[in-house]
This record gives sequence, structure tokens and C-alpha cells, in this order.
Amino acid sequence: MTPNSPAEMPVANSKASPETPDSPTLIIGAAGFIGGFVADASLATGRTTYILVRPGPVTPSKAKLIGAFRDKGAIILHGKMDDRELMEKILKEHKIEVVISAVGGDSILGQLNLVDAISSVGTVKRFLPSEFGHDIDRADPVEPGLTMYNNKRKIRRMVEESGIPYTYICCNSIAAWPYHDNTHPSEVLPPLDEFHIYGDGSVKAYFVDGTDIGKLTMKAIDDARTLNKLVHFRPACNCLNMNELASLWEKIIGRTLPRVTVTENDLLTAAQVLWHLSPMTFSSRDVRLISPLMGQTKLK
Repeated sequence: MTPNSPAEMPVANSKASPETPDSPTLIIGAAGFIGGFVADASLATGRTTYILVRPGPVTPSKAKLIGAFRDKGAIILHGKMDDRELMEKILKEHKIEVVISAVGGDSILGQLNLVDAISSVGTVKRFLPSEFGHDIDRADPVEPGLTMYNNKRKIRRMVEESGIPYTYICCNSIAAWPYHDNTHPSEVLPPLDEFHIYGDGSVKAYFVDGTDIGKLTMKAIDDARTLNKLVHFRPACNCLNMNELASLWEKIIGRTLPRVTVTENDLLTAAQVLWHLSPMTFSSRDVRLISPLMGQTKLK
């Protein structure tokens, strides 16, 4: 876990004192892929954990997940993150000290009103906006990822200009996410017939287990060293390229698989297809599929 703080970043909000391990915590996006790991980790610490759920019908799987969080002690609140008046009420009424947003790509700009609410209340001691990927200020993505990165950059600048105490979590790539499959639903298992290799397969990326992302996120918010800083998750043992990932999988299954090269153009075309089919659900995980494995991210 490596904190990094550029010199130009502002100091913390003077109205907020250091947080404590039992600070009431609000998690937004807990029913999502990363949000689920963060919510589990928060509940495991025993801290008072509130989960914001959007009103309206939910899928059976999400209803089950929310129920599981409730059974573990989570307090479920209903509302929309972009409703500033409601968010101010929630933050005040429940004396929220830590806010963690893990919303998907279609909801990034909804955090603008959330930031306004946090700034207005002035009692939040740590805010973690929805990042959980690469360092967006060190990346040089192309479309369709560029739009999402610019939206996230807009949130960063607003947070910094508001003087809200923050931590940016840069967890890099997710170890459990099947990068070998362009459609990559989370249930997809590693391949048994052939392995898709992006480019020449030599670009390395850091892969972090989702459970570890959740645990380290909770450790970061209770660590004074991470205040107003970026925290990078870079386990040296998990810095791998696609060829190395393929070899590890072949060792597990006990046989060699044919390797099919996916060119840069093919990968970008696949991303464009996903974007046009469902632009509102194109997520940061889709961007991570493109950027680290094609060498778009400047790791330092």
C-alpha cells in the first residue's frame, strides 16, 4: 500500500478532525462488484455501517446481497446519491464521518451533488470517491474509456477545491475479474480451450484480490498517513503480464492451451461495441480491460 501526495493538493477541511475506527460509515454502491467487498470489510471491522440503496425494484441477486449485509449488521438507507438535500439530511441525521462511493461508470457524475452535500455539512472526516482502478491523472486512455476518466477527474478536482478530507484508492486491476474474456461477466471461468493474449502479452499490471481491496480500503481510512493522498495497491508478487497469467493457468490445469493474439485494434473495436450496446453500463472494469494490458497506463 503506497501513499502518494502531490505537493499542490490542499489541506484537509479544518472543520473535520481525524476519524476513528468506529466512525459511522456510509457506503454508496455496496451492491456493485467492488462495493460488495468494501461493505463486507467495513462490517467485519464492527463499525457502524450504513448502506445507501436506490429506491425501486432490484434484481433477485442484489436483493439477496442487500439482505446479507442487513443480516451482518448493516443499516439500509434508501435514496439517491444525486439528491443533495436528502444526502445532507442523511449525513447530519446519522452523524456520518466516513463516506465511501463505489458507484459504477454511469453514476460517476452523480457524485457532484454528493460532494456538495459533504462540503455543506462539513462534518465528514474522510471521503473516498469512486476510483478503485488506475490513477486517472497518470493514465492516457482512449475512448470509450477517456470519457469515464474525464468524469472521474472532474470529481477529483471538485473534491480538492472543496477542501473535503479525502483518500483516492488506486487498486489497479482485480485479480478475480476475467480479463481473458471480452464480455467478462464475473461468473466467467478461466478458459479451457484457448487463451486470448492482448498484443504481445508483455505489458504488466498489478492484480489485487477483491477481498484484499475491501480490507485495505478500510485500513486506509483509519490511517492518518493516507489523508488527502492517493493509495496504490501494488503487490509485487501479483505484477504479471498476460503471458504469465496464461502460464499460471496452464500449470493449474496441467496442459498447454493455444494462445490467440488479440490486436490493439480488435480490443478497441470490442470496447466500442460494448459502449454502443450499453453506454450507461460501461464500467471502470471495462476501461481496465483496455488500458493496463495495452500499455495505456503510466505506472511509476
